Amino acid sequence: MSKEVALILSISILVALLIIFVVSFLLYKKTPVPKGCENLEISEENCAACENKACSLRKKVGDK
Repeated sequence: MSKEVALILSISILVALLIIFVVSFLLYKKTPVPKGCENLEISEENCAACENKACSLRKKVGDK
């Protein structure tokens, strides 16, 4: 395979991946919020049940 063909192929793959990313991001933004999740708030009760000590939400609650 020549260098020109390899270059064109690699650029095509990168452009295709970029297009897939942009389309999937736009579709994600258009997805409605599921029922029951419209007004979720951070609570100490929910954070106490979580085992993730590095969570940024947990730090906002005050449980460090």
